[in-house]
Amino acid sequence: MKNDKLSASRRSFLSNTAKAGLSVGLIGTSLTDLLAKGITIPSQFPFATGFGQTPLAYPFSALAPHIDAKTMEIHYGKHAAGYASNLSAAAKEENVDTSKPLENVLGNISKYSVKMRNNAGGHYNHELFWSVMSPNGGGKPEGKLMEAIVASFGSYEEFVSQFETAAKTRFGSGWAWLSVGSDKKLIVSSTPNQDNPLMDLAEVKGTPILGLDVWEHAYYLNYQNRRPDYVGAFWNVVDWKAVSERFAAAV
Repeated sequence: MKNDKLSASRRSFLSNTAKAGLSVGLIGTSLTDLLAKGITIPSQFPFATGFGQTPLAYPFSALAPHIDAKTMEIHYGKHAAGYASNLSAAAKEENVDTSKPLENVLGNISKYSVKMRNNAGGHYNHELFWSVMSPNGGGKPEGKLMEAIVASFGSYEEFVSQFETAAKTRFGSGWAWLSVGSDKKLIVSSTPNQDNPLMDLAEVKGTPILGLDVWEHAYYLNYQNRRPDYVGAFWNVVDWKAVSERFAAAV
């Protein structure tokens, strides 16, 4: 009995030590760097994304008039739900361990099928999108995030200009992103379809902290072909507190 207790204690100690070592090893290392090094992202990693759809934190009508209730209902309940469902099917077909964060798949997406790429990206992108919007959004970022924006772009206004240009000029369907690069500086980019900066095949890699969906289904009911109006209205619903938390975790 005594030996059994000692053995159990030793296993517990080794497990906790390994976890502590992992945590220490992650400090100061960007998510994209970890993925590039082939390190598996643990489930306790800040803002790790699961394979299931997270319940929306606000009513469909909460972001109106900037994003109307019907668009939110269809976007979340049909489009995003479809990505989550198809992702589950793809994960089963390709023997993906869904107990680990989706980021591990995204960082090695070139090894998977087109089905996985489209649906893993679509699910991740939408999960981030919902989380960085709020009915109490708007205004400007503060604190360290604002300092980083000014340091990276020269001014908040210049950041907004670059982000809006990325969103407006993305040909066809896609996303505009604000990400933290491997050098800890902020970068603006855009990706086609449901790609994102975490993917190993992205032209501009980084850890996304803000994303804007510019697929037509995200805005067409309210804005028709006026994408620039939708892009401009987005700033009224950005939850800068949520973005700041993602920024803090990314650096």
